[in-house]
Amino acid sequence: MSGVPGNRGPGPGQRRRARGNGRRRLTALLAGALLLPLFAGCTDEEEHSRSAGGAAQSVADARRAELTSGGRVTWGIDRLPATLNAFQNDADRVTDQVAAAALPMLFTIDAHGRPQLNEDYLRSAEITEREPKQTVVYTLHDKARWNDGESIGAADFVAQWKALNGEDNAYWSARNAGYDRIEKVAPGPEPHQVKVTFAKPYADWRSLFSPLYPRSVTGDGDRFNDGARAELPVSAGPFKVKKVDEDAAAITLVRDDAWWAEPALLDKLVLAAVPRGERRAALLAGKLDVAEVDSADADGITAAAGRPPRAADDGEGQIGNEIEDGGEGEETGNGPASRPATTDALHDLATARLSGEDEVAAAERFARAYAETEQARERAFATREEAVRERLGGFTVHRAYDAAYTHLALNGASPALADERVRWAIARAVDREKLAGLVHEPAGLPTRALGSHLRVLGQAGYQDNSEALGESGTESAAALLDEAGWRPGGQARDDGEGNAAGAAGVPVRAKDGEPLELRFLLPDGAAARQLRAVGRNIVDMLAGIGVSAKITKVPADEYLTDHVAEGDFDLALFSWPATAYPATDARPLFTKPQSIASGEQLIEQNYTRVGTDYIDQLLEQAAGELDEKEHDKLLNRADAHIWAAAGSIPLYQRPQLVAARADLAGVGAFGMETPRHQDIGYRR
Repeated sequence: MSGVPGNRGPGPGQRRRARGNGRRRLTALLAGALLLPLFAGCTDEEEHSRSAGGAAQSVADARRAELTSGGRVTWGIDRLPATLNAFQNDADRVTDQVAAAALPMLFTIDAHGRPQLNEDYLRSAEITEREPKQTVVYTLHDKARWNDGESIGAADFVAQWKALNGEDNAYWSARNAGYDRIEKVAPGPEPHQVKVTFAKPYADWRSLFSPLYPRSVTGDGDRFNDGARAELPVSAGPFKVKKVDEDAAAITLVRDDAWWAEPALLDKLVLAAVPRGERRAALLAGKLDVAEVDSADADGITAAAGRPPRAADDGEGQIGNEIEDGGEGEETGNGPASRPATTDALHDLATARLSGEDEVAAAERFARAYAETEQARERAFATREEAVRERLGGFTVHRAYDAAYTHLALNGASPALADERVRWAIARAVDREKLAGLVHEPAGLPTRALGSHLRVLGQAGYQDNSEALGESGTESAAALLDEAGWRPGGQARDDGEGNAAGAAGVPVRAKDGEPLELRFLLPDGAAARQLRAVGRNIVDMLAGIGVSAKITKVPADEYLTDHVAEGDFDLALFSWPATAYPATDARPLFTKPQSIASGEQLIEQNYTRVGTDYIDQLLEQAAGELDEKEHDKLLNRADAHIWAAAGSIPLYQRPQLVAARADLAGVGAFGMETPRHQDIGYRR
């Protein structure tokens, strides 16, 4: 959930969900966030995807010995983060990526969504006791230090635990999951060790202390709440934050010489906020080296692939010699130099007509001059287009499924949708494979609908549990609506986009004289155009079973916080991020709403208001199950019951199309894997 920078606590509406949230935050719906490199692939575009297992990942790869030290990379992001504290409500994916570059990540995530020990910080981390209480001992790298010279140690672990365990209201944290299960944190039996004792078993213990903030931040409520929003004065990573420039809309990270492990290859990594519609021009102008782009721009870059870059590196990792689209005095067909021939010929033609001279000859001169001008214009246009193609040929497009999925949310608090049979009918009528095709095919990705709420395609342990919904199709859906008392007989209604709802003559169903009409909330703006196209297809699918869904558009910047989170919808489309820790992170998304003393409901992040005690029990059991096989069984059982509750219908993973300079390694569409920032660099 996004909040207000500098706020002094949960804002209106947040009180129902701020305490006890898991690690997961709502993914930006209309545009991707910072895309950072995480995995080694190949150099050919098809080989990238195959090497990463289908379309799960596509990242350029090279050994460090093949890369040069120095230079900078400018990376396009959507906006500056509201905070650099990853544990606050308004943190986002850019916050997380800055933290991953500058702070300790004790466990990173691999290409298959599995936690991996980060040897830059840890020698080992293991469960040393299970009975009577789970105990984990972390053995830190003996050189692990903050860049102010202080050793990283138990005091930092203690401060972060106390800041995030939910017991001290002075800390405005977005989540306490996992930290609230810890009983004690203390120095371990050996030097450089930290011993964590849990009051309750915790399967996702690897999720804790990543990132790890210095005790100078987590040991003080004011510093935690406000001091870490715009700066990280102390860090411990291959990069450090040099400047957050609000005016330039950029964050500059620089190599940190206090880092003890393999140094960053780049001198600078700049995260620059550039609107989606301006990124192609920024790539061409050398203002960006890496950026997520839309399908049209990605196709144009791919078509030009294989051509060498027109301009050379200027030594800072930037492309020089900006190509202008014509200018004053150039013979482009649009400037002054292109006009005299046709102007003179036209003047001659007019003079001939007025004086009675040879009008035919004058007309022929005009026609020749006009044709010559048009040919010159076409040649100039072709020259510019060739120059653009050559520049685009210096980039590679990496295509993969993003580590986020889009789902159809059904508001169980809506009168018609309170009946689970109506929700089942809608879920069965939606052709998820077709909707995935609408999104994946234009992006050049294999069409695959998502079959899980808890894991994504290519992730270890992924299992399609959608069969828990029962038989799909319009006949099954219609039978459920009949059973629920919704009978054909109404009139087709406008869908909110100027189109009549109702397909193939299927009338809108009604019950007790009321038509089955649903308010389908979607964001406005160009960035959500594809999402609205998916929504219109869903409208048509539902019309085929006699359900009238009317699209209502609201401002994109208000969509999630002011409407979806507040329950102001019947149907909605938005995205959740993928997670390596579903037992922890999925709980606030699917937990059963609980009534509280004020008369409101505690929904956490379950905006569908649909849940069951059994789902809660299964996720709780999975969170405490230390046996990996039993843990996975519990997760799949929980996922099947989430499908059966039919409040959230996963549709597809979002595409991630990343354009990157072809001579740059360690960048691309990374899927779930954690970045290794020190290995980003230019090929020799």
